[in-house]
Amino acid sequence: MGKEHHDPSQNKTPLDQKVMAMRIVTMPKETNPYGTIFGGIILSYIDQAGFVEARRHGDLDWVTAAIDKVEFHAPVHVGDIVTLTTCTTRFGRTSIDVQVEVEAERFKTHEVVRVTSARLTMVGMRNGVPHPFREHPIQCPSDGDEDVS
Repeated sequence: MGKEHHDPSQNKTPLDQKVMAMRIVTMPKETNPYGTIFGGIILSYIDQAGFVEARRHGDLDWVTAAIDKVEFHAPVHVGDIVTLTTCTTRFGRTSIDVQVEVEAERFKTHEVVRVTSARLTMVGMRNGVPHPFREHPIQCPSDGDEDVS
């Protein structure tokens, strides 16, 4: 009996849907002197989630060019499960914008709270220079009717 061939593309989420990019359990080493998770840790997660989303659009060396305003709405505590969902909201010739939403599920109560969100501009690179897409990626539905040309 031979192995059946499995096409990994059958497991991919369509590019026009929000996806869970990352899920992390927060640990004591990530806390600040006030007993909550450092904001910089959450920013690092946002950056990583942006990369995960960008990678869905092509096998390029994705780098973060910009992160829009980030406002924290709720703290994250040790033991909370942090979930980052992503969606591409704009694409250009060599870059995409990725919306990242961050929520925390409380350790003891399982309540889910909105922590923050951010929009990242990710640039696809090849050999150290911005590289155009072969085809424009499909984008997630946006909150507004943005011009994506």
